[in-house]
Amino acid sequence: MSAEEKYTPGEIEAKWQQYWADRKTFTVTEDTSRQKYYLLEMFPYPSGRIHMGHVRNYSIGDVVGRFKRMRGFNVLHPMGWDAFGMPAENAAIKNNSHPAVWTYENIAYMRGQLKQMGLSYDWDREIATCDVSYYRWEQKLFLEMYKRGLAYKKQSFVNWCPSCETVLANEQVEDGACWRCDSEVQQKELEQWFFRITAYADELLDYTAKMPGWPERVLVMQRNWIGRSTGCEIDFPLDARTDAIRVFTTRQDTLFGATFMSLAPEHPLALQLTAPDRRAEVEAFIDKVKKTDRIRRTAEDFEKEGVFTGSYCINPVTGRRMPIFLANFVLVEYGTGAVMAVPTHDQRDFEFAQKYDLPLVVVIQPEGASLDPATMTAAYTEAGTMVNSGRFDGQKSDNAKEAIADWLEQEGKGKKTVNFRLRDWGVSRQRYWGNPIPIIYCECCGAVPVPDKDLPVVLPQDVVFTGEGGSPLAKLDAFRKVPCPQCGKPARRETDTMDTFVESSWYFLRYCCPDFEEGMVDKARTDYWMSVDQYIGGIEHAVLHLLYARFFTKVLRDLGYISVDEPFINLLTQGMVIKDGAKMSKSKGNVVDPDALIKKYGADTARLFSLFAAPPEKDLDWNEQGVDGCYRFLNRVWKLVHEFLSAVQGAAVLDVAVLTDEERALRRAVHKTLRKVTEDLDERFRFNTAIAAVMELMNVLQGAKLTLPQAGAVMKEALDLLLQMLAPFVPHITEELWQRLGHTGCLADTPWPAYDAAAVADEELLIVIQVNGKLRSKLSVTIGADEEAVKTQALADDKVKVFTDGKQIRKVIYVPGKLVNIVAG
Repeated sequence: MSAEEKYTPGEIEAKWQQYWADRKTFTVTEDTSRQKYYLLEMFPYPSGRIHMGHVRNYSIGDVVGRFKRMRGFNVLHPMGWDAFGMPAENAAIKNNSHPAVWTYENIAYMRGQLKQMGLSYDWDREIATCDVSYYRWEQKLFLEMYKRGLAYKKQSFVNWCPSCETVLANEQVEDGACWRCDSEVQQKELEQWFFRITAYADELLDYTAKMPGWPERVLVMQRNWIGRSTGCEIDFPLDARTDAIRVFTTRQDTLFGATFMSLAPEHPLALQLTAPDRRAEVEAFIDKVKKTDRIRRTAEDFEKEGVFTGSYCINPVTGRRMPIFLANFVLVEYGTGAVMAVPTHDQRDFEFAQKYDLPLVVVIQPEGASLDPATMTAAYTEAGTMVNSGRFDGQKSDNAKEAIADWLEQEGKGKKTVNFRLRDWGVSRQRYWGNPIPIIYCECCGAVPVPDKDLPVVLPQDVVFTGEGGSPLAKLDAFRKVPCPQCGKPARRETDTMDTFVESSWYFLRYCCPDFEEGMVDKARTDYWMSVDQYIGGIEHAVLHLLYARFFTKVLRDLGYISVDEPFINLLTQGMVIKDGAKMSKSKGNVVDPDALIKKYGADTARLFSLFAAPPEKDLDWNEQGVDGCYRFLNRVWKLVHEFLSAVQGAAVLDVAVLTDEERALRRAVHKTLRKVTEDLDERFRFNTAIAAVMELMNVLQGAKLTLPQAGAVMKEALDLLLQMLAPFVPHITEELWQRLGHTGCLADTPWPAYDAAAVADEELLIVIQVNGKLRSKLSVTIGADEEAVKTQALADDKVKVFTDGKQIRKVIYVPGKLVNIVAG
């Protein structure tokens, strides 16, 4: 091979992709003699083309998979398609086609794109959630959940387009209007199916303390979403009626200051409590609120509005007659849909009271001050001393919470309880392209589960799809009209389909046994592979998908399908790809086409840049010069190996005892780099710093060719280790060069090398790092290293930063060869 031979990534990458496919290099089976490693990136929606976010996400996963494989793990690394959902319906409307045709065409194209990236997937395990072989098991699970009370139906509000006569997802509502026809969207109450995720609220919350492999940011988001609150349920008797309004509050210490009641406009008592002379105004207000986005209603900056119903309730501890308002910021699904309003100690209530001239009563005074309701400009929401609170006056408000709760129970006016922000998961979708819900409705028998012998309920393909007038399933008599399984009389199928989050809540289990036909999962195989050791995906899935997947895992465990408590041991949330200061998107015109990038530079360059430009958890700023730099680097690697081919071919066996100082220095540089790359991949997923270390080594190797023209054995070891270190990042070029160096096996099958401790030990020593005199970490430094360089390394150490972040560094003391002591405070 000549030194001038050109690097041609297109030819090389096609060659090795075919090689891996022909030999099924990445196909795996269960092997109890080996330690398993289940690696998974969140599977994509088959939208038509992969984007740079996909390239980055899947490149990150592929590095981990290839590295773990070289480390001896039995690596499961599957891929599939989250294939049901709204985009397919939108495309069908736009293109006058069928969602199934659009979906499968996209899957075929995107599969080719992923293979072109050289990703180490076991394609034998590929699944698509729109295949009946997948969703059939989901229907069976639905019925098992239904029998156990975990699936049920109730009235719920949905986004409704009166023009299209269909339910809209939140994403289809744009500025309060239908995305397709611009009609004003309304809130409509329909019967919907729900999964009782609240039955697992305590466990879902408690286990967040047992998940050290998850980012704290994600765990906090889940804890807040579940939102466990300890407080009281209190009944406020209705004036001139025998019933009461029940509220839940965590601030029973402010009960004596409650001066009015706020109800959700959707509350079942809203119209019942409306006086005849107030009815027109109340109904107009309810209609207005129905057209308002429910999430927006709870925003802090949202204007608080309400309407008086004309009715009153009684504060159970003061006897005060409290006007009852409907308020736009109260949602019926949170708490009880009713809020006792304490304007002096809740900012939202304060703003509402100011607007409608409602009374203010101070019941908590701050230490050393005295609040006057007439001069207050904001609510006082901190702790303090109780006033105007009867027997509890003078107590600290934090202590009074428990005392008031006990007193309310003794008096029969309330009870201690635990409330959750989490609400049951609404899974009904009035759309076609989804998994049919296996329920039949009979006028005589009610809701009847589809018998097991009649499963699956196959989604029919022969539908006329317009996007108007609701789901076409409701108009397809061949699907809808069926005999009742119990009495045989005419009945009708449920025409709602399941939320697509249902499919993504268990797909990781099906990957363990995609060919299993006896049930949802093969327990023996799932017990071998589960839990997923490393899950990778975007932070935007921190709550819904990840919470639903955790819920499903616990349900399936309790039903005896699997043995694990949690689906994902470790979670990495990768950053976005940014260009021109914004996330890449078609609307912003800043999209980079992966196909064009790979055609110009090759998949290895695309992978290398996406891994080198930023740590995986940070946003990546797209840079054309950076891409070109990565391409030039691979060309340098290509040329270096070819320039030394003749020198390393037939090289003698390496004898470290007879190396010259120059040879020893070169070997030291190689093994120090190997140590760093190993640590960066094995412990920290610091791909960018690992790549930077290899790039520095390349400079050393290129300089060495002038001084070590005869050091064949040293250079052969150096080149071998160089390619092994780069193999997880850029697998195609390294396989090709590995072969050209004379190796007969596949580099992907080669064990990860161990660095020679003796080669790096003679130039380094281990010093301890203290923070305020306490041992916090250790640091390897070169003998005779510059004092300032050692101090800088010590301050940058991750374990040290835990104890110094946010503190002032007062002094850094270095005792050469022994320790660094950082004084922080």
